[in-house]
Amino acid sequence: MPEKLLFVCRRNQWRSPTAEKVYARDPRFDVRSAGLSSSAVRRLTAKDVAWAERIFVMESEHKSQLQAAFRDELGRRPVHVLKIPDEHGFMDPELVEPIRAGVEVAAG
Repeated sequence: MPEKLLFVCRRNQWRSPTAEKVYARDPRFDVRSAGLSSSAVRRLTAKDVAWAERIFVMESEHKSQLQAAFRDELGRRPVHVLKIPDEHGFMDPELVEPIRAGVEVAAG
């Protein structure tokens, strides 16, 4: 059964949708993406957090916001910080590379 990965950034415009697309057809994973901002294309919900088995955020600030807003839903789910600043467009190779590297290390 595929592991459920959730990718989170601020506005769900470039980084987390790129991560979702990169892994959308990977049979190892079931993936979703969402944003923390009220202006996010797809806003993160408690159901998203509860659904996920492993969560990837792009910046340390996102992890703090996630923990503050969804402490109960998070429980002991691992949250990985990819340390990817908001500097690249959707599917930019310079964005895809650190996403792949971070996910592959975390997924073992």
